[in-house]
Amino acid sequence: MASVALTSLSHGAGCGCKLPAAELLPIVRGLGGARDPRLLVGSATADDAAVFALRDDLALVQTVDFFTPIVDDPYDFGRIAAANALSDVYAMGGTPLTALNLVAFPLDRLGGEVLRAILEGGLAVAEEAGCQIVGGHSIDDPEPKYGLAVTGTVDPRTMLTNAGARPGDALVLTKPLGIGALTTAHKRGAADAAGFAAAVETMVTLNAEAARQALGAAARAATDVTGFGLLGHLHNLALASGLAAEVRAGALPALPGAPELLADGSGVSGGAQRNRAYADGFTRFADTVTEERRALACDPVTSGGLLVAVPEGRAGGLEGWVIGRLCDGEPGTISLI
Repeated sequence: MASVALTSLSHGAGCGCKLPAAELLPIVRGLGGARDPRLLVGSATADDAAVFALRDDLALVQTVDFFTPIVDDPYDFGRIAAANALSDVYAMGGTPLTALNLVAFPLDRLGGEVLRAILEGGLAVAEEAGCQIVGGHSIDDPEPKYGLAVTGTVDPRTMLTNAGARPGDALVLTKPLGIGALTTAHKRGAADAAGFAAAVETMVTLNAEAARQALGAAARAATDVTGFGLLGHLHNLALASGLAAEVRAGALPALPGAPELLADGSGVSGGAQRNRAYADGFTRFADTVTEERRALACDPVTSGGLLVAVPEGRAGGLEGWVIGRLCDGEPGTISLI
């Protein structure tokens, strides 16, 4: 294996390397695109994947996701990137079937063993999901990047999108927050080994069971929480559903050590700061909410959990945390109380 730390070659980390939402969305809005009536979900609602109908009871789910290293271990990098890409299919209530590897890699500098380990990590998680990796594409790049283009299936009658939530629905989050804080602090030498290991374990965990539980609980809408942070992704869901949201800051689950790293600044990344600036445009923060909790709600997540809108009486059907609710109000606005 190469002795070069993968994260030392990365300008960002995982989903934190996304283009800022505030700058990207104005560029892609209004581009137009497919108008085929079989396209059930496109880009208009900022959903996690596209859905294209084949029959009344069968549709394709298609997504692509890749990013720069968030950890130095090549095998773990591959596992995290694969779990993150597959999550987009689960967020739609779908089942992943096939995937293509996406590789950008400095082969001369890092060597074939490192690349093989990344691909083996991705393969291991794909096999766990019952998804076949059937090929891929690679380019030479001084900054490593890896991910998957995934194709799955879903029943259009039960699929989950951003746009189906109703007033009064409970918001359930299926993984704790703070991944960005722990990985950022680890890169800076400020996170303990146990906290970082917990973050890695969280990132490699598939959202397959969370999606199954969401469907069983009659979920009405869902998204996965990744690079734009909890508030950024909740904003998309609330906006597409024509609703406002109320989130209880004290109910937000956090990985051990993450709040402290956000409080002292050692876990605050550039992506977190961009997310916070973006969230200020649609979020009202109650005076009682500490800065640490505000930062946690904006922390960029890689391979995070599902955020599910479910009838209030069915919220107990999901393993996770009830963090708030959706309500009537200006679409896309959030109150963190």
